[in-house]
Amino acid sequence: MPERPFVPSDKLKRLIDCDNALLLVMNRFGISLGFGEKTVEAVCSEQEIDRDTFLAVANYICGRDWRIEDISLPSIISYLKKAHSYFLDFMLPTIRRRLIEAIDCSGGDNIALLIIKFYDEYVTEVRSHMEYEDTTVFPYVEGLLNGRKRKDYSIDGFARKHNHIDLKLKELKNIIVRYFTQDGNNLLYSALFDIINCENDLNSHCSVEDNVFVPAVRAAEEKAGESPDGQDSKTGSGNGDARQESLSEREKEIITCVAKGMSTKEIADKLFISVHTVTTHRRNISSKLQIHSAAGLTIYAIVNGLLSMEEIRNLNEA
Repeated sequence: MPERPFVPSDKLKRLIDCDNALLLVMNRFGISLGFGEKTVEAVCSEQEIDRDTFLAVANYICGRDWRIEDISLPSIISYLKKAHSYFLDFMLPTIRRRLIEAIDCSGGDNIALLIIKFYDEYVTEVRSHMEYEDTTVFPYVEGLLNGRKRKDYSIDGFARKHNHIDLKLKELKNIIVRYFTQDGNNLLYSALFDIINCENDLNSHCSVEDNVFVPAVRAAEEKAGESPDGQDSKTGSGNGDARQESLSEREKEIITCVAKGMSTKEIADKLFISVHTVTTHRRNISSKLQIHSAAGLTIYAIVNGLLSMEEIRNLNEA
């Protein structure tokens, strides 16, 4: 049975005692520290914070009852924008600096360089994901609130394509844990904990978007007389622990081709199989290894002797 929801008369420190992750929620709502024994009601009033939206998000994150009616769209948009700034301007750059300190790319360690490349590609994807929301989704909602209706866009269109950007960070963590060897590296363990914390925070952030922001926008669309297409939104979910099965010889061939930068069509032509068969093998490989990106498969191929770093260099120079 869920615990009772947080209410305005609760002391703000009680929320933090229940879940330290709510410190990040406070930061994104603009709540300053040093509130002593004050209640949620008092702090939100003094600091001009939308009390009901703050409590709704806090209750949602802690698995407690909350109401969509309590969500103010301007407040939740401000919260999400500040979360984007936190990830892009602070957390992700911090992790990159710590990774570079931990794995020391200056000595020409090829796996270390590939890990940094993987991370940089991931950050580029996250930036694109969040900038789309900042420049397209949020302005759409703000226009909706100001009476500007669009017939060519609805929040369901966004929701169907919304993916959980924490999953690739989980993939990077797993690659480092399983394939990067450095003994007694306290910096690396510390960087891994940063990655895990960021992964959890990103998962929570995407969940708030899927299950708080999107339903609140749908309600606003209905109130404004919009006609969303009514299809179920496709929310992201963790893949769970995949079975660690042995790779077939064909799957190893395909991993090698992917690591060489070949397209699905090129792989199909080289191995005399259909594009559909290549796609099926890629899906099975991802399920077995929990590695979904070309950069991740390249690291796997090198570490497991399917391809040498010399071959990769020759391909890059060709």
